[in-house]
Order: sequence, then structure tokens, then C-alpha cells
Amino acid sequence: MGKLNVDLCGIMLENPVIPASGTFGYGYEFAQWYDINRLGTFSFKGTTREPRFGNPTPRIAECPSGMLNAVGLQNPGVRAVIEEELPRMSACFHKPVMANISGFSVEEYREVAEQLSPCPQIGWLEVNISCPNVHGGGMAFGTDPKAAAEVVRAVRDVTEKPVIVKLSPNVTSIAEMARACEAAGADAISLINTLLGMRIDLRRRAPILANTMGGFSGPAVFPVALRMVWQVYDAVKIPVIGMGGISTAEDVIEMMLAGATAVEVGAANLVNPYASLEILEALPEVMERYGIKSLEEIIGGAHRT
Repeated sequence: MGKLNVDLCGIMLENPVIPASGTFGYGYEFAQWYDINRLGTFSFKGTTREPRFGNPTPRIAECPSGMLNAVGLQNPGVRAVIEEELPRMSACFHKPVMANISGFSVEEYREVAEQLSPCPQIGWLEVNISCPNVHGGGMAFGTDPKAAAEVVRAVRDVTEKPVIVKLSPNVTSIAEMARACEAAGADAISLINTLLGMRIDLRRRAPILANTMGGFSGPAVFPVALRMVWQVYDAVKIPVIGMGGISTAEDVIEMMLAGATAVEVGAANLVNPYASLEILEALPEVMERYGIKSLEEIIGGAHRT
């Protein structure tokens, strides 16, 4: 069997399959169905300083080849994550886990990172910079290279653990955003977060989502995600984690050829709780079919043809 292991920021993963934040809870929800330790790791639910109920309902809408969500970072807050969720997680997951953090100010990002960083279970901090910057006129951190860099520097200052920056696709130049984050101290880039979209209820003649707009994800966004992973791989020297519409082992190989060191599986987990496991189980056969002996050897391989 081919070698599935990859090195992500100095931490060896047994395989590159990582359930994405917001689609896998805190892991134990899925551990009742299968041994989640078979996965490379997972990124747990986005964490903010204070508890958040999230947006009003309805906040999920189906779309052809995808879905919209406007959950709004619902989470119990960083103290509850440390005191309650991480101990429950440790009972079923025995590898380093990825902590996804969000904030509404640079200081909030700093505080959440500072509190989570000492936790021994946490291997990486994944910094989601797609949240509104309430101190900057509502501008999202993830659409302004200078604001993004400021967040990265703040997190970098309070942790020695690898800092992964999760980028929004709703920008003019994804390469410029990635370079700004790398220059500020990021150890890796993950992309893409959801695209902005909406649906309208024809009977009510009103938006389906209470929030009007939400994040569009699922197989339909895969070509956009692949293109952005390709561009960021060319733009930076740090590892790239690819996500966006991944639903098959073939998608994993394609993402890695575009430049991804590892991949995150998102919406597929909400359709099928076994999705990440099934993708992982299919990888060896797909590798054999295409003559791939080691996944690490194909990272960015399509750039070399």
C-alpha cells in the first residue's frame, strides 16, 4: 500500500484527511459511529472568547450540489471548550487536534489563542479571519491584507504552536492575502472558506435564510477552491491545506497535485457522517490506480509538468 502520511508544520499525520471546523463538532459526536483516530486529525468547532448562540433560524438552506449556512459561530466560548469539551474529546481522540479560533477584534483573537495554546491536546491553531471586524467599520479581516496580518501577528505573539490561517475566497487576490499572512508569521494557509450566497423562497418572496446571506459550500465550489489552492501554492513557501467541496478520494489527489499538503472535508460530513472515513478508505485504491507510491511526493506535482 502507498504511503499516506504527510508532515503538517512539523507534526506527522498518518493521512491527510481532516474534517473541517463546523462540520465535525468536537469529534465525540462522530466517535459513536467509527474510530475517529483513523483520521489525520480534525478541526473542532470555531471558538470565540464569549459564548455565542449564533444567528436566528432558519440558518441552513439546500442548494444544487451544495448548501448554504449562516450558523453564526455558535459555540460555548473558550473557557467552556477548555473545561468541558477538550476533556470529553480526549476520551475518544488521542492525536493532536486542530483548534479553530475566531474573533471580532484583534484582542479577542489574541485572548482565545493565548488560552487555548497551553492545552496539550492542541497541535495547531487554525485562525479563521472571515469574521466581521467590528472595530473597522464592519470590514472582514479576511478581505484586507493589513488587517489579516495584524491578527496573525497578534496570535503569533502568544503561541509557539503552528498557526494556520483560514482564508476567505471572497477577495480580489487570494495570493495577496496569503503572502500577507506568511509575512506576518503564519506557518500554513488553509483555504477556502465558504463563498457568499443566498436563496429566495418563491412562495414567501423573501430570503430563505434569516440572515439573508450565508456561506455556500459543497461539490459545486470545488473548482474555485482548487484554483485558489493552485494560486496560493505558487505565492507562498509555507504549507497549504485545501478545502472546498471535497467529497471523494479523487478530489484529495487533485487538491494535493494543485499544492495541498493536507485537505479538509466539510459539507460532505453533514450529508454523510461516514464521509471522511470513506474518503480515507478509498485513497489507497485511487493511489494504486494512478501509480502513486507516496502522497507527500505528489504535493504540487501538477505545477511541475
